[in-house]
Amino acid sequence: MRADRLIAIVLTLQARGRCTAGELAEELEMSERTIRRDLEALCMAGVPLYSERGRGGGWTLLGGHRIDLSGLTAKEAQALFSATGPGSAAALGPGFADGLLAARRKVLAALPEPLRAQVEAAGSALLIDPSPWGRPSSTTPEAPATEEPYLEALREAVLAGVQVVLTYEPPGRPAEGRLVHPLGLVCKRGVWYLVATTPAGLRTYRLSRVRAVALTDEPVEPPPGFDLAATWTEVSEQLSARTPAQLAVEVAVEADWLPRLHAMVGTWWPVEETSMTFDGRATVTIRFANVSIAAAELVRLLDHVEVLSPEAVRAEMAAIGQHLVLRYGKLPPLATSPP
Repeated sequence: MRADRLIAIVLTLQARGRCTAGELAEELEMSERTIRRDLEALCMAGVPLYSERGRGGGWTLLGGHRIDLSGLTAKEAQALFSATGPGSAAALGPGFADGLLAARRKVLAALPEPLRAQVEAAGSALLIDPSPWGRPSSTTPEAPATEEPYLEALREAVLAGVQVVLTYEPPGRPAEGRLVHPLGLVCKRGVWYLVATTPAGLRTYRLSRVRAVALTDEPVEPPPGFDLAATWTEVSEQLSARTPAQLAVEVAVEADWLPRLHAMVGTWWPVEETSMTFDGRATVTIRFANVSIAAAELVRLLDHVEVLSPEAVRAEMAAIGQHLVLRYGKLPPLATSPP
């Protein structure tokens, strides 16, 4: 609607102080011609706008009232702005995304000047990515975010722009310390990741494998033109390309276990719910990279999920069971406490 667009122009000018018509067009995703018409309409409606030509010129909003949101603390404003970023807007769909992003502009414009820069920094340093791996958009439920003990310390380091000594435990290897330049935090389907640079280049660290964090006084040196959203998109595409989900596995899962299935398997692999069976279970198709990965993922849900096809995955899970019996079948039962 044009009224919403006119308000957005005023709020953008209120937040930035001075913008050219081209900058407004890019910010609001409109043509420059449309923006110029809107600016003329605002002037005719009595909005105090001033246009200055030449280098360094642009449109300026003179005077006017400002909504007072000075009661927000820096931490409250940062949390609000971070949690309502483009990733969250995308998860809501186009019907709500525009309204959410417009509300962000209003909050930013209404904040006191000393707080605005901090809030903008928080918004660009934290990203919520609701899409499953390998798919830029999906309607599968998102897993709840895990509680990570070092999330707050890393968030502080990112916002302060200081390097950290990260004690990290890669899969199958002992934990080791490393000096990294933290650039941003991403919550992907409920799992937190740190995007950072090291002497070896750009790296991504899963926070569940972080064992300790120590902030330093040394400033972060970000790559030229670093953008967290663009970098994360590239990282996601690279990881998905290395593990394409080509094998379709049909399983039957207890209906009340569907959310757990999405949380444990759907974080990485596409889960497509199809229909309900006669016994009240849901028939679901999950796409994995290969037979071995499918069996390793699904064996964790053995009591609640039955693999229906393909036969190769069923045979692989049977082989896993036989191996466990051979290794542990002769062990005495664990002692249990009396009831």
